[in-house]
Amino acid sequence: MLSHAQRDLIKATVPLLESGGEALTTHFYRMMLSEYPEVRPLFNQAHQASGDQPRALANGVLTYARHIDRLEALGPLVAQIVNKHVSLQILPEHYPIVGTCLLRAIREVLGAEIATDAVIAAWAAAYQQLADILIGAEESQYARNAAAPGGWRGARPFRVTRKVAESAEIVSFYLQPADGGALIDHQPGQYIGIRLLLDGEEVRRNYSLSALANGREYRISVKREPGGRVSNHLHDEVEVGDELELFPPAGEFTLNESDKPLALISAGVGITPALAMLDAARHSGRPIHFIHCARNAEVHAFRDWVDAHAAEHPQIRHYVCYSEPHQGDEADAEGFLSRELLEQWLPAERDMDAYFLGPKPFMAQVRRHLQALGVPAEQSRYEFFGPASALES
Repeated sequence: MLSHAQRDLIKATVPLLESGGEALTTHFYRMMLSEYPEVRPLFNQAHQASGDQPRALANGVLTYARHIDRLEALGPLVAQIVNKHVSLQILPEHYPIVGTCLLRAIREVLGAEIATDAVIAAWAAAYQQLADILIGAEESQYARNAAAPGGWRGARPFRVTRKVAESAEIVSFYLQPADGGALIDHQPGQYIGIRLLLDGEEVRRNYSLSALANGREYRISVKREPGGRVSNHLHDEVEVGDELELFPPAGEFTLNESDKPLALISAGVGITPALAMLDAARHSGRPIHFIHCARNAEVHAFRDWVDAHAAEHPQIRHYVCYSEPHQGDEADAEGFLSRELLEQWLPAERDMDAYFLGPKPFMAQVRRHLQALGVPAEQSRYEFFGPASALES
């Protein structure tokens, strides 16, 4: 339990972390990954190199510290972190490693004069408080997954039954339980965790489930990333009949039931969770505005599938925007998705449910456009594909 004095010390540390938080977390990661190889599978090295993971941890730590007196104000951040952790099977034994390295990093980066014994003790208590919250929430979710029909805990072998090229960059993998048993349902928008062994090294990744739950199989649709170790392995090495180890579905970015108009706005591989959302909503009768952005038709996955549903269901309107179209490509607009295009393609009544997902610059742009157009912030939901916290990929 944090004392009042410890809370004051935590709040006093916030400005120091704001000025040097990323340097601190970069040092933290370097230390932890070199000294504790057992946690390396939980981290995406590309996010380390780009700085995304240190920034995510710095932002998470600062948000927690700012709300140390009102943890309920953390809102969706806790649910996002818990779901990411569950999808990668973060366990209670991982938390002491993170705590030890974080406290060492605070002391070594800020120096002993600033990071006094009292400050370190306050942060140790604060970290334990956060760890207890996350461990309890994660255990509840692990238990629910294990108890659900077709559910399981930990890794479960799945067999690749189909492998389908969806575009020049995206391939779908259809996965069925190797034991032939039942399969837990997932909600539209959720993702799955995968564990692989590459050159003797364990790695874990998340991939959105790109089709509705059907009780028989899961489908993930993976984009080949330049230099991406896991995506290139899946594209080039994994074939029909091979087995992959999966963790149960997770994720709080899911389609809510509503009778309001629905806007699904995506770019690139961000289309994958939107497909399951569209499939779930198409029989509801609500107006659906499906907007997708890609470079060109060559890399645009699932266009025929969406077009077919739009032809079958008059309430679905499908719009395509290509930023680098090839000659002969058919699109509703060229260039980047502007506020003017969104104003034209979205319903005039701004009381809608908007879901948007894709690369970070695209997400930030769409969020600004929706706010400018008057779409209520509480009715706009989005999912970044980067790290949500320290322990995730």
